[in-house]
Amino acid sequence: MSNRRSFRFLVADDHPLFRDALKQIVAARYPGSEIDEAGTLDQVETRLVASEDTDLVLLDLAMPGARGFSGLMFLRAQYPTVPVAVVSASEDAATIRHAIGLGASGYIPKSLATDVIDTAITAILDGAVWVPADVVLEPADDDGLMSRLVTLTPQQVRVLMMLSEGLLNKQIAHELGVSEATVKAHVSAILQKLGVESRTQAVIAASNIESGLWHAPVSGS
Repeated sequence: MSNRRSFRFLVADDHPLFRDALKQIVAARYPGSEIDEAGTLDQVETRLVASEDTDLVLLDLAMPGARGFSGLMFLRAQYPTVPVAVVSASEDAATIRHAIGLGASGYIPKSLATDVIDTAITAILDGAVWVPADVVLEPADDDGLMSRLVTLTPQQVRVLMMLSEGLLNKQIAHELGVSEATVKAHVSAILQKLGVESRTQAVIAASNIESGLWHAPVSGS
């Protein structure tokens, strides 16, 4: 059973008070476990580089460096063997289903009582996919967008989010420490994978991803 040994957790949230509360829940349930924390997506990556044997990341969707599902997408692409459970203020059923579809091992609304959060974490560590009882994990009707999103590499996820911020290739290259030619190659691959024809369409798709408007059109020039 999951409560018979210690684990390595990473609590990722930009609100220190909630991080502390979640750490207390985990520490009380799993004494002796190592509990690290991060307030930005870059810090999450730094922690995972140092400790890829992390047993569970408890990830807030809204934190610096992440927009919409981009943080989850990046972590699932970069660290596919590290389980990620979303802990979010959003309780929308469609958001929950999309998070699971993008590879989350569970979805824990922040409004839940401490004992329910405890139960959720235990279930996820035991290998279950946990969502609130009133959410039915029916297949998401996303017109193939989700299946295309999961094919993006970690770097392509970063480039896509930077495109959505309005950055030019030169600026993206500077931020990532790569050549403009490399960025152009990433952009071309993103367009192909998302099934769009221009940067504008890719940005619209990214905006739809962030807002959960999976069915919105991506036509543009």
